[in-house]
Amino acid sequence: MSLTTLDAVPALSLAQEEDDPSGFAQAFGESFARFGFAVIADHGIDPALIDRCWDQTKAFFDQPLDYKKQFVLAGSGGARGYTPFGIEIAKDAAEHDLKEFWHIGRDLPEGHPYRADMPANLWPEQPAGFQATFTTLFAEFDRVGARLLAAIARYLGLASDWFVDPVCDGNSVLRLLHYPPISADAPGVRAGAHEDINLITLLLGAEEAGLQLLDRDGQWLPVAPPEGALVVNVGDMLQRLTNHVLPSTTHRVVNPPVERRGHSRYSMPYFLHLRPDFEISTLPGCIDAARPNLYPDPITANAYLLQRLREIGLLK
Repeated sequence: MSLTTLDAVPALSLAQEEDDPSGFAQAFGESFARFGFAVIADHGIDPALIDRCWDQTKAFFDQPLDYKKQFVLAGSGGARGYTPFGIEIAKDAAEHDLKEFWHIGRDLPEGHPYRADMPANLWPEQPAGFQATFTTLFAEFDRVGARLLAAIARYLGLASDWFVDPVCDGNSVLRLLHYPPISADAPGVRAGAHEDINLITLLLGAEEAGLQLLDRDGQWLPVAPPEGALVVNVGDMLQRLTNHVLPSTTHRVVNPPVERRGHSRYSMPYFLHLRPDFEISTLPGCIDAARPNLYPDPITANAYLLQRLREIGLLK
């Protein structure tokens, strides 16, 4: 893949990984190195499951606000349950994002050492089947994420199972996002320019126009995947781990054309995280004379997460 300016993030097929692991790893890694993003088709998540998830996402957000607000978990930084419209703000932004969302995390047994950092999930009774549906989707994102991390490990010259331990019982979060209809003259954008905090993000729902990445020429490049494909991007933790060999690219969700502003936008990003006590220390293979270590002081994944949540207003 050329590293010159391109007008689109090319789509890759995860089916290639089965037949040609090295070839897929190279193409995937090059897309990450060039854009900080990749588009992944043939990911293997059941379309029928995805359709159920969209139906239940819409059904939940259609509930009255008083019903949804009973699932606000005070003091959690929005780690679980419901976060109302207009709470989150991109780092250094002047206006809050135009969205509401629901967070689902990893279910851990009582007494697990990470329970202090990873609270139990909240589950609404309505819509029916919500817990079972999204527990299944969470596991599917975990499965696909593991395959993608194995490819990244190969691209970086590491053993294909290098990421298995760092993400074991990791603090991953599935976010159900609703961008409500807005007025023709609404200020701001649906989600301000930002980078993701985590290791990698897997996103369903980017077919609805609005997602853009900031390309290396300083221009905003639309991300327009084929229907049903995943958009996957580098998070700040992977950027830090790789000393910016794989960049965490600034992205945003802009308001739609006036004729589409009366429509809601839904998406389901899965923020794949490291385990809380994993020490993020620059990979030796990503340091050389031309690329000195930008992060000589390691930091645990949980300490880094808390630092960043304060920056975006989810923790005080």
